[in-house]
Amino acid sequence: GRGAARVELPTYAFQKERYWLDAGVSAGDMASAGLELAGHPLLGAAVELPDSGGFVFTGRLAVSTQPWLADHLVLGSVLLPGTAFVELAIRAGDQVGCDLLDELTLEAPLVLPERGGVQLRLTLGAADGSGSRALSLHSRREDVPAEEPWIRHATGLLASGAQQPAFDLGEWPPAGAEQVDIDGLYEGAAGVGLDYGPVFQGLRRAWRRDGEVFAEIRPAVDGRALDGTPFGLHPALLDAALHGVGLGGLVRDADQDAGRARLPFSWGGVRLHAAGASALRVRLAPAGSDSVSLELADETGRAVASVDSLVLRAVSAGQLRSAQGAFHESLFRPEWVALPAGAASEGGRWALLGADAEVLGDLGRNVEAYPDLAALAASGDVPDVVLVPRLASAAQGTDTAAAARTAVREALELVQSWLAEDRFTDAQLVVLTRGAVATAADADVTDLVHAPVWGLLRSAQGENPGRIVLVDLDGDGGSARALPAALASSEPQLAVRQGTSHAFRLARVPARPEEAAEAAEVEGAVFGPSGTVLITGGTGALGALVARHL
Repeated sequence: GRGAARVELPTYAFQKERYWLDAGVSAGDMASAGLELAGHPLLGAAVELPDSGGFVFTGRLAVSTQPWLADHLVLGSVLLPGTAFVELAIRAGDQVGCDLLDELTLEAPLVLPERGGVQLRLTLGAADGSGSRALSLHSRREDVPAEEPWIRHATGLLASGAQQPAFDLGEWPPAGAEQVDIDGLYEGAAGVGLDYGPVFQGLRRAWRRDGEVFAEIRPAVDGRALDGTPFGLHPALLDAALHGVGLGGLVRDADQDAGRARLPFSWGGVRLHAAGASALRVRLAPAGSDSVSLELADETGRAVASVDSLVLRAVSAGQLRSAQGAFHESLFRPEWVALPAGAASEGGRWALLGADAEVLGDLGRNVEAYPDLAALAASGDVPDVVLVPRLASAAQGTDTAAAARTAVREALELVQSWLAEDRFTDAQLVVLTRGAVATAADADVTDLVHAPVWGLLRSAQGENPGRIVLVDLDGDGGSARALPAALASSEPQLAVRQGTSHAFRLARVPARPEEAAEAAEVEGAVFGPSGTVLITGGTGALGALVARHL
């Protein structure tokens, strides 16, 4: 066009910059729901329990809303750091006036999914005679069935009466301490499965003196200093303080088993003296054969927190897999779910094609019979429901494959004719089979001839919702009488067994407890070069990619 001018394009790849504000997740109007804002980045609301005086804190964790959590990768899984449990417990203690986390034991790792999030519940019990309160922390994935139980990750005890700090880290580095070379620390950690991202790589300098380790912690986010003000003690900051253990000489058990990833297991005597630190000075000292104590101060030497004892334990990939929930994330199986008994629809006219009504038994209502769809169309009637029995018979012979091809072809012709007739747009075509589907793992498919008809008509249902219903009956007399109530449920696929209607569902496959051990045994296994792999659908794009990979 006129006025156009040639412009020079950059010789490098386009630099993408994001300008959207990262507002996180809105807490909404908690007050209108009778809830109290928790006032913490990892918690949403707090609810007091009137009968006991306890509290319940709720929250949602996801790497999409707390992206810094993705930097805590352990053995290939994004794990909520153990220091986050401490932070949550301290926040709960603030709510009820408890300033000492007397003990906290981690029972199961909290694995965050790649997509979606987990629901969080932190519960405080009633205060005992000394004012102490028991706490527990549970989680459950937000997209799992309601029957999946909550997973308990931690239990502990909150108390009152924390002592004032008696340490001073104002002299820095400490007198007489020798600097330690930390080059390769995080590369070594990644080698045992602790693949820390930039937010958690906060250890900058370290010194050693008389069996103690002093560490300087300054995490950075996108080149900027970590903002710890929304937290009591940012979990990434406290986690980085523990990395001094990896320098050796503090925990004998950890030194003897240096080839395994170790995570916080048990905390004792945790006190928060000042909130909102963004950098730390840390003193780590042995507190037994398997534990360490910590004293933490800010950049001026002012006390921030102290930990009397921390025990670390080794963790395996199998433990993390087993902690991901009672159901697989992306593996589904078909299930037939029993429907509650409902009332049959009294209205509407029914018609039957290709058979006498007696072939189905007592349906509990009048049904007009027609030899085929053409006869029904010629009659001018437009029933509400048109039944088409597709039942196994002795006339099909012994050639099951040939009979199945014939049944599928006849079903295709029937459905094409049905959908082509505009008068039947508001009517339902109900295809009836008997024993063509199995509703339980130990059930048999007795009608192999008409089982493929289900596969064909399921595809037709997807393209024409509401026009076709599939119903599989058994030989029980009550199943035919239950057909009107079953159709009143508006389910597209039904199986009626002994008079009870079942609806087709896709459900997550439960994870068996022994699967983690089995997975660990086959981890790293490969297909034998002389073996054979069968790929179904191998002519499509995905099948071709799988074949090429193998």
